[in-house]
Amino acid sequence: MLDWVSNFFTYETNKSVVVKRRSLGIINRIVQALIIIYFIVYVFLHEKAYQDRDTGIESAVMTKVKGFGFYDEKLMDVADYVMPPQGASVFCIITRMVITRNQTHSLCPEVDEKFHCVRDEECKNLMTSNSASGRITGKCLTDVEQCQIEGWCPAENDTLESEAMDIANFTIFIKNTIRFPRFNITRGNIKMNTSTQCVFDPMKDPYCPIFKVGKVIEYARANYMKIMKEGGEIGINIGWNCDLDLGEEQCQPKYSFTELDFKKQTFSKGYNFRFAKYYMTEDGREFRTLHKAFAIRFDILVSGNAGKFYIVPTLINIVAACTSVGLATIFCDIILLNFLKGSEQYKAKKFEEVSGSLHWSESHKLFKHQGSQTTIKEAKSSDDSERDSIGHYQAIVVVALGENEGRQVDHFL
Repeated sequence: MLDWVSNFFTYETNKSVVVKRRSLGIINRIVQALIIIYFIVYVFLHEKAYQDRDTGIESAVMTKVKGFGFYDEKLMDVADYVMPPQGASVFCIITRMVITRNQTHSLCPEVDEKFHCVRDEECKNLMTSNSASGRITGKCLTDVEQCQIEGWCPAENDTLESEAMDIANFTIFIKNTIRFPRFNITRGNIKMNTSTQCVFDPMKDPYCPIFKVGKVIEYARANYMKIMKEGGEIGINIGWNCDLDLGEEQCQPKYSFTELDFKKQTFSKGYNFRFAKYYMTEDGREFRTLHKAFAIRFDILVSGNAGKFYIVPTLINIVAACTSVGLATIFCDIILLNFLKGSEQYKAKKFEEVSGSLHWSESHKLFKHQGSQTTIKEAKSSDDSERDSIGHYQAIVVVALGENEGRQVDHFL
């Protein structure tokens, strides 16, 4: 415990040791150069660490779909195939529907094969199921060998095949306004010279806010026929990555497209939802038409940040770069003290332990360190050629390397 306390209250100071070994010097300079290149190329040029950044982007999105299609021998417009109709940042375009007409509240057989039965006991075991089109009564209708339900009848049969509506030429207009509150800068994705007839093209017209649905599916690398049949989800990302040092007018959006469906999932593939249209007969009876809609869901995602030169992050990163250059010394010390030939001699030169306290001897005019081999001697001399009032003192430091060896360093004050 005493040794631990003694070692705890010690002081360490740096000692410079010059190692004239070319191979180690080359490694040192190479590591220093790599660190400097990293900070210049990646930190300052690529990451723009000299800028103050605003990542709290504020955004508003409005959408509008246009186009006409034919489904079930009827012409369909925007009011028929777009859900919801408010023009929000998330909307659906219906591609295919399973329609069950003239449903009324009554008793009828379930059509799903999971509810096949031959006796009532099988249906009673399924009474807690939520997969049926209505509430299972527990009775088996032996004439059709299906469980009976109470609800909207006839039950929906979603296994029926139907052709998908061609929506490739439909257009989506996206209006996006963003603001960077830190710099009080507001930008929009519509330029002053934007034509209402333009169509987005990543090479020819990358800033046009009007997109063809077929091209969006292509840019997202989705299977057109599959997504039209089963539905799906596509993300349209608007990226605002702005370098305000180049000017506010250079802050322009970049569009990217992604299919958001997880392709490895084994069930619930695609995207669908149900809605109904309700009617009333003359005698007051209610009935409805149920639609199971397969649709492509579009999510407009807005992200981005803005940067502008600021002195504080610049100074912080310059200091970090200068400090990191010292890592080359640590790396070379590891090689020097552990892997090179003669590492023990290098350790003896680099690390020196001085213990005890310094005492002054009046009789011999000497400084002596207890427990060490260092002696400091003071001598007084005069120079007749100079003024007599000026005295010169010489301190001689004698380092005992052995019994018969020594070295002295003259220091004139």
